[in-house]
Amino acid sequence: MQESEIWSAGRPTQPIAEAASLMERVLFEVKRVVVGQDVFLERMLIAILAQGHLLIEGVPGLAKTLTVNTLAKTIQGSFKRIQFTPDLLPADLVGTQIFNQKESEFSTVLGPVFTNLLLADEINRAPAKVQSALLEVMQERQVTIAGTSHKVPSPFLVMATQNPIETEGTYPLPEAQVDRFMMKVQIGYPSDSEEFVIVQRVIGDPIHVSPVASTEQLQALQAQSRQGYVDPALIEYAVRIVAATRDPKRSGLAELERFITFGASPRATIGLIEGARALGFLRGRAYVLPQDVVDLAFDVLRHRIVLSYEALAEGITADEIIRQILKAVPRPEKPLENHVQLP
Repeated sequence: MQESEIWSAGRPTQPIAEAASLMERVLFEVKRVVVGQDVFLERMLIAILAQGHLLIEGVPGLAKTLTVNTLAKTIQGSFKRIQFTPDLLPADLVGTQIFNQKESEFSTVLGPVFTNLLLADEINRAPAKVQSALLEVMQERQVTIAGTSHKVPSPFLVMATQNPIETEGTYPLPEAQVDRFMMKVQIGYPSDSEEFVIVQRVIGDPIHVSPVASTEQLQALQAQSRQGYVDPALIEYAVRIVAATRDPKRSGLAELERFITFGASPRATIGLIEGARALGFLRGRAYVLPQDVVDLAFDVLRHRIVLSYEALAEGITADEIIRQILKAVPRPEKPLENHVQLP
């Protein structure tokens, strides 16, 4: 058997290379509209394959809404955008029951969370009770209204944005909700050449996006991605990385203890492995390498490390702590030595 095939129930499914090619076509179609943001786009595809959620931090005007809307069109999925404001109510997100006077009974009206791609714009501008309304749907993929559960469509991805340069009128996200985001991606300004192309595309003829895949195909890719092989040594590697954020002294990083109030939860370890498996799938492999884990470590961990006041005072960032942890924790030497090829 070729290494590029995944087996399911004793029979090979479509080759990994063919599946990765489909995701590449989705990415190419999005990049016909969106200029740059390569890391952001790759993380979106990883989140879809691994069925996670994204927290995006970036200043206004960096095409966050355009990117998600374009991706929804390429996969023929539904897209909804919610502008979070201080007067937003939980019912505005998940839905509510309305009394029908003609029939003298209550009917359920589902909210905008019932979509494939949900953009929660400036999520930190709504109070905690509204932010918490997303907790159930992000974790359980369902909403409970008046004691009845309603499943959201599949695939389902929440992409929440927050503005790092404004703090007035904002509410910090509860730690329980932050932890439910698989990754936090930071978006920067485009380069001069990218900004030149952006202006050219805006003043030119509009670009029409063509559908590349269906939501059914995407669900099949999600299932296929989850069949990728993860060596136990890589799981141990991810556990050691996350454990170092809780007790740096065990990894020989006692000097970091004063900078960390709380480390990452077990969701970080799960997110590292799930994301790395999806990243290996995108790269055309049916197995995970240590580099896949390293490449996602910053995005998976940066929002889960609670910094101390001392770290904030000295300008120490979560990324700097993660960088030192990755240097201190040794990588597995032979992460695929237990990988048994099927005949």
